[in-house]
Amino acid sequence: MKAQTPLLKQYFQTKDAYPGVLVAMRVGDFYEFYGEDAETASAALEITLTGREDGSNGRVSMAGVPYHSVERYLARLVQQGHKVALCDQVEDPKLAKGLVKREVTRVLSAGTVMDDSMLDASANNFLAAVCMIEGRAGLALLDPTTGEFLVTEVEGSCDKLLQEIARWRPSELLYSPEEKELGESAARSLGVTGTEGARPSLDRAERSLLRHFAVRNLQGFGVDGQSGVVTAASMVLEYARSHGLELSHVDTITPYSLDGVMKLDPATRRSLELTQNILDGTRRYTLIEVLDETVTAMGARLLRRWLEQPLLDREVIERRHEAVGRLIEHAMVRGDLRDALKDVRDVERLTSRAASGLASPRDLASLRDSLLALPVLDDSLRKVALGRLHDLRAQGADHGELARHLEHALVKDPPHVLREGGVVKPGFDRELDALRELGKSGKSYIAALEKTEREATGIDRLKVGYNSVFGYYLEVGNANTHKVPEHYIRKQTLANAERYITAELKEHESAVLGAEEKAVALETDIFTRLRSRVAENASALLQTARAIAELDALVSLAECAQKRQYVRPEITDDDVLELEDARHPVVEAHTPLFVPNDVALGDTRLVVLTGPNMSGKSTYLRQTALIVLMAQVGSFVPAAKCRIGLCDRIFTRVGAKDELATGQSTFMVEMVESANILNNATERSLVILDEVGRGTSTFDGLAIAWAMVEHLSRGRVKTLFATHYHQLNALAEQVVGVANFRVSVEEVGDHVVWTHKVLPGGTDRSYGVQVARMAGVPRRVLERAAEILAELERDPALPSIGPGLTGVQMTLFDSAPSAVEEEIKRLDLDSLTPVQALMKLEELKRRL
Repeated sequence: MKAQTPLLKQYFQTKDAYPGVLVAMRVGDFYEFYGEDAETASAALEITLTGREDGSNGRVSMAGVPYHSVERYLARLVQQGHKVALCDQVEDPKLAKGLVKREVTRVLSAGTVMDDSMLDASANNFLAAVCMIEGRAGLALLDPTTGEFLVTEVEGSCDKLLQEIARWRPSELLYSPEEKELGESAARSLGVTGTEGARPSLDRAERSLLRHFAVRNLQGFGVDGQSGVVTAASMVLEYARSHGLELSHVDTITPYSLDGVMKLDPATRRSLELTQNILDGTRRYTLIEVLDETVTAMGARLLRRWLEQPLLDREVIERRHEAVGRLIEHAMVRGDLRDALKDVRDVERLTSRAASGLASPRDLASLRDSLLALPVLDDSLRKVALGRLHDLRAQGADHGELARHLEHALVKDPPHVLREGGVVKPGFDRELDALRELGKSGKSYIAALEKTEREATGIDRLKVGYNSVFGYYLEVGNANTHKVPEHYIRKQTLANAERYITAELKEHESAVLGAEEKAVALETDIFTRLRSRVAENASALLQTARAIAELDALVSLAECAQKRQYVRPEITDDDVLELEDARHPVVEAHTPLFVPNDVALGDTRLVVLTGPNMSGKSTYLRQTALIVLMAQVGSFVPAAKCRIGLCDRIFTRVGAKDELATGQSTFMVEMVESANILNNATERSLVILDEVGRGTSTFDGLAIAWAMVEHLSRGRVKTLFATHYHQLNALAEQVVGVANFRVSVEEVGDHVVWTHKVLPGGTDRSYGVQVARMAGVPRRVLERAAEILAELERDPALPSIGPGLTGVQMTLFDSAPSAVEEEIKRLDLDSLTPVQALMKLEELKRRL
């Protein structure tokens, strides 16, 4: 469609320059969409779809949203996977000759948003790019809202790369046509926005990074010669810049190693419910909900990352343990630190918005208040500053001068938008004060003019008014127009009144409006300079922000440990896992009484755990995995005693889950996850298996479970294996390192009482009928189930339905007749003597 009106022509020319992007154009007090974009926005935002005359082709679809609440609507579009270009007015409409000049100032996508209203304060918002070159994948991750820029190189299978991308959970993933299949698969499986773009040449990518960091080579960053990493990093930077982001605060690029953190595959993250529960995807009933006692957004983000990336470096882990222990010991200081931290806003994102030229007056006021709170925070930290806490105190810079400058310049509670004025404090700038006084005195004169003119003319109902078309005017009703003085100049006729101006009124109006316009322009200039000054200090501010984030995360772990009576784990070089009175951190937090249990994996490498449904087997398995993870995060743990050797990986195979969209049944998903465990688990891994094999027939499932236990035992993998296959108890006598444990129950008549206590030795009962009774299964069904169970326990052969049921007599399951049955059918009873009959009966009895 070719628009004919100047406005629509301007819109669709902009649209042509941004294919695949929704264009929101500022028109007066609205951001408007036209054509197909209007139809898309109307459906996505549930707003009215109207139309506008296009000058030649009839009407074109139109939809709009108010400019003052545009962020709310943009957030919804971005969350739905759309990209939106903001086409703003770049000149004053009052001064424009003809059509107002407009340009795209920002392109918003999932990975490039900067506004708080579009972000989760407790999680990073990474923009990622992947680039495969010669079998090696470069992965780059940029969070424009915090200035973090991370890169790594991944060798090996695509699965390894996908797991690494999943670990960071970026909001948007960039990939070139060469990685289209990989990129689309990753974006689809993670539920993130996928964006395809051209891959730059290596030379161009290197020049882009050198130009951005203002260096001559990349050796100082440790990425020199890693072509995939360099290319991916360049893709991220260029994409962010093309979306209108100023990235001066991104002043370094940080390579990281995959070997420094515990590997957790997506199935394990999902099963352990670290930051999202399986039920509805929220943080309710998750580990992060229990451990998160942070009071700053920065601390919340960092604690979340710690939980998703447990450490393998014993020294770093123990330094965190030491810091948490020290904060527990000094409870009063910890309380003072929490109080001081409550006055600190999100310095990371405030600084990044300032450096990107997007900070609002309230952003700078929040930054000012945060910096003014730092001396109190530092004074409290000084009292416990040993080890890692000492390092954090040294990491923070002195921002006193900047804090005082912002305090002197900004009013206490500035408006959110600059155009409203009233941002700069009186006394900060003499010229601004003079312009404000001039405007104020002119308004005072005009306000008094109504009384003066009424007295001079004798017109009691004369009014002074204002509108944007005529400015200030004098309004006189028709009944009194004969009293109007000759020096009044008629400007507008209404149904019941006339409006006039005077030379004196216009003179004062010019002074007032001119002073106000000059004041707004000067205030804008002052604020821009304040924002630039913050940007100049971005590097030091971000360094301080990261120290505050770590301090908050450590204080949170200490607060949680004190509240929930956690203990410091002992990290040892021995390959053991010893827990005394261990508890599930999440279940315990929501259960009045929790029964603790011990775990001992050392000489015993694999535990076969049997017991009834609902007895707590799954809880026992998960709590063990969570305690190991918490210990390697640097947290204290819910146990009376904990001694562990570092685990390189935690694997879980828990629960049944179909993936119908990819054509995988419950059993296929179970086997894929099991294969991953069997192929990758080491002696240093912890494997949690719950009811493996139940997705297929009993004998197939038992055979697979048996073979898996043998395989894991040969590899000396620390394993907890919960099962209803009681036959697996026999493995303890056949395989070294395998032990049987059970969750005990107490029987009271036909009922059972769960003790939730794990004891040595296996069991051969599942108490399924009793559980069915507790679930409310009808009594008649329960009684019949008990009869069938008793018959099966007497004879594993399949029983027939008893005479208690009316209707046609039939077998419970179809089965072929036995050899004995066939021989009985062939007997000729008439020719058998009594002795022969007795002998045949004896023979058949022996055969049975």
